[in-house]
Amino acid sequence: MMHMTFYWSRQVTLLFTSWRTDSWPSYALTLLACVLASAFYQYLEYVRYRVRRGRKPTEVMAEEPFLLRSKGAGMVGKIAGGVLFGLSSALGYLLMLAVMSFNGGVFLAVILGLTVGYLVFRGEDDDQTAGLNSTCACA
Repeated sequence: MMHMTFYWSRQVTLLFTSWRTDSWPSYALTLLACVLASAFYQYLEYVRYRVRRGRKPTEVMAEEPFLLRSKGAGMVGKIAGGVLFGLSSALGYLLMLAVMSFNGGVFLAVILGLTVGYLVFRGEDDDQTAGLNSTCACA
């Protein structure tokens, strides 16, 4: 049966007809998979952002003007950025389809994973970028 409103049950079919949960342990593993996939999505976005800016994910962002920053390593950077965009988009659509199962637990697991992934991988970086852009030496 396909639900059209949110429901709370341990019985859910997620993405494929072969991925069904009938017990609490299988449901818990499914929710854990949703949390991990959501956090991995945020990691992919973080890496894609770094590749687009021309830096490795582990490098600290230098405080240099935006227009003077390097734009990547030419064609290799564009290919890597394109591959990362494709992977990120595919995973994002799979997460959207998982949420469209309308299971409340799956919805909360995806939101939890996105939140944790953002805090771990992207939160600090966005704060630094916002701080750099907000200081204006306008006279």
